[in-house]
Amino acid sequence: MLPDLPWPSMTHRDSTSALVLAGWTPCGVGDWATGLRSPDGLWVARVCPFDPAYAAFLDLCRRRPGNPYLPRVAFDTPLDGGGTLAVLEFLTPLEPARAEEVARRWREGAGDAALDEVRQAAAAVDAEYRARLPWWDGIDLNPGNVRQALDGRIAVIDIFCMDGASLYGQVLKDADVVREKLPASRHLLDIPFIARESTPEEIRALQEAWSG
Repeated sequence: MLPDLPWPSMTHRDSTSALVLAGWTPCGVGDWATGLRSPDGLWVARVCPFDPAYAAFLDLCRRRPGNPYLPRVAFDTPLDGGGTLAVLEFLTPLEPARAEEVARRWREGAGDAALDEVRQAAAAVDAEYRARLPWWDGIDLNPGNVRQALDGRIAVIDIFCMDGASLYGQVLKDADVVREKLPASRHLLDIPFIARESTPEEIRALQEAWSG
């Protein structure tokens, strides 16, 4: 599936390049990560320069293997500088009305047994990460996080999040605080959201604060 490479010693840039050279095709860009689809179309690699909250989602998937509402995870590894690489089954967008219905049932605790199992496990993961991870924000299941697997199952993804506004505000205020609390986060300025949403002046201010 993946080239046999020393992934933990590679950065998110190295990993993305290696996947493209191996025939994986970029297929999406989120706020924190870039997705690349495998040559056979069955898998997607999520390459992220920085996203501590994603470890919580992978943790959730490990705790409830085989639950139909969670994607299959074929591989995951940390990357040099605080990034992550994960390979999951490919999921497609779900019709908006159906996605909203699943999100509503999640919010109301009115799902079937399998969805309730994921919701309860997610609450436990949320409590654990909230207690130990700075700038944790919690669970954010919205219709955009509800997808469909190739076999027709509905699955939820990326349901945990960081308080990005506070985190990057702290970088501008005193970057040493972030380095102390998140020592592996060398590439936290490389997330797609900053590149997509920031003005040149905002990018320069972050770079100066982070390197200062």
